[in-house]
Amino acid sequence: MLDAPDANKAPIVAALRAEMKARQLDAFILPRYDAHQAEYVAPHDERLAYVTGFTGSAGLAIITMDTVALFVDGRYVVQAVNQCPKPLFSHHHLFDDPPEDWLAGVAQPGWQVGFDPMHIPPTLFDRFAKAVQQGKLVTVEDNPVDRIWVNQPLPPVGEIEPFPVQISGQPTREKIDELVSWMRASGAELLVETQPDNIAWLLNIRGADVAFNPIPQSFVLVNANGSVLWFVAPSKLHPDVLQFLPETVQVRAPDEFLPAVKKQVEQGQSVLFDPAFSPVAVRATIEKAGGIAQPHSSFLTARKAVKNPVELQGMRSCHIQDGIAWVEFCAWLAAEVPRRSEAGQPVTEREAEEAILRFRQRQPGFLEQSFNSISAAGGNAAMCHYSTRGDNQVAIRPGDTYLLDSGGQYETGTTDATRSFAFGPKRPQGYDRAYTAVFQAFHSIATLRFPPGTQGHHIDAICRRPLWDLGLDYDHGTGHGVGHRLSVHEHPQRIGKPYNPVDLAPGMILSLEPGYYEQDSFGIRIENLVEIVEVDDGFLTFSNLTWCPIQTDMLLVEMLTDAEREWINAYNQRVVETLGSGLSSEALAWSKTACTPV
Repeated sequence: MLDAPDANKAPIVAALRAEMKARQLDAFILPRYDAHQAEYVAPHDERLAYVTGFTGSAGLAIITMDTVALFVDGRYVVQAVNQCPKPLFSHHHLFDDPPEDWLAGVAQPGWQVGFDPMHIPPTLFDRFAKAVQQGKLVTVEDNPVDRIWVNQPLPPVGEIEPFPVQISGQPTREKIDELVSWMRASGAELLVETQPDNIAWLLNIRGADVAFNPIPQSFVLVNANGSVLWFVAPSKLHPDVLQFLPETVQVRAPDEFLPAVKKQVEQGQSVLFDPAFSPVAVRATIEKAGGIAQPHSSFLTARKAVKNPVELQGMRSCHIQDGIAWVEFCAWLAAEVPRRSEAGQPVTEREAEEAILRFRQRQPGFLEQSFNSISAAGGNAAMCHYSTRGDNQVAIRPGDTYLLDSGGQYETGTTDATRSFAFGPKRPQGYDRAYTAVFQAFHSIATLRFPPGTQGHHIDAICRRPLWDLGLDYDHGTGHGVGHRLSVHEHPQRIGKPYNPVDLAPGMILSLEPGYYEQDSFGIRIENLVEIVEVDDGFLTFSNLTWCPIQTDMLLVEMLTDAEREWINAYNQRVVETLGSGLSSEALAWSKTACTPV
């Protein structure tokens, strides 16, 4: 029953173990997920951070009476070690040492392993159920973390507003009709959707429940007759929303969601649900009511990934505004780092993070950041998702290298870009060689032509080849989908090593972001957003959206091919041409110098 200080989670773990013991649980599975299996969660749902101190966007802990095993992916390995020190915590790779395998190895005969059925999707539940033969998975509907979290924030109540068709490009009624037609073709009577960004896209609404994500938390139940039950707190609705929605959409309270699923499911009815992005409680409710639980990746996930012409134009437009903010920032940074260092008051990581936000706030249509900016100097940049604190005093000095990964939510779209910087001739050993390879990797993927039917894992190695040639690599994906004023990380399209059976298609938006990270020394990443377009011969390629100079000072020009030199010169020159009229005189002068051909 304690509020844990950031530096000491032992009392919280002890309280949780006491609660587990009272419930006769030998272990408890604690993912970062909320009831929507979302990457970004509201403060109310930061249970993993409350218990462990780990603040990354992907992770899972298994708490036993002996240890707290924390599982994170490659982006967060260093961060997890720093935030969750031994001996209280043990550290594991989410994919190389899967949590279900670890649990299977430690579970004793008769163990009771608790889990919250609203916070685990069926795919993850099934992995645990298959692996854990020595014990029994036990449903815990009253989450034990909530019982010990005295000052737990309240659930979010961000206002929901209509998203006009002038920006969305398609009326809500048409979207519902498309969905219902697909349901009928699939032979399903009902569909359950629990992903907030899919629901926001379907109903043409936007909200403010989770920082950086203009989407409301809600659920929908769609009937093949065209009726839609929307489970959302009525207090969050702007007065215009109910008039904006089609008459076939009815609002219900969120706590009516599972009872309504149970009530609507008749014996033998087929109900569609996404097994990777819905609570396992949904499947259990369907089956208990006598329905046929039909797992299928969400139609809405795939449909919203292919942007319509209005959405694409909105994305192109907001990237012009974002590019202006980026160049203003770069000019400011290039001037302030040496000047402030010489004066004995160096620019800090936090100040730089605040500066890019300030330049964005001057742009028409800017609403908020699309994620918490990663502003990292020197060795901090080796942590892929490093985050500054309010009292941050880490300096950016002329001899340092620096990385900024930052994006914005605008009225017409979402942005995300990364640039790596150096401020003088003195850089860490191996930096220029790695930076050159990262640029060559970026060039390899940015200029790629590929046939229809290509999937992200087919082309990932093409990007990594220049790094692999040097014995280097990066432990994160090469590219992720991006929403249209929705989540900055959008499914289903991505480029990476893991198998992902999703065809890359015209109209999809992706990031391209190779990198390299030398622990405790430096981190490098170059990231642009692109849209997939079809060219004359039917092949596909990437069309650039992001406009910000790629610094050339750190390139080993002798390692570049003629094509690579021509490309970076042309790209940097086009940045000046595209943004020049919107830049201040200082930023324009800086950009012309920074974009001098190599």
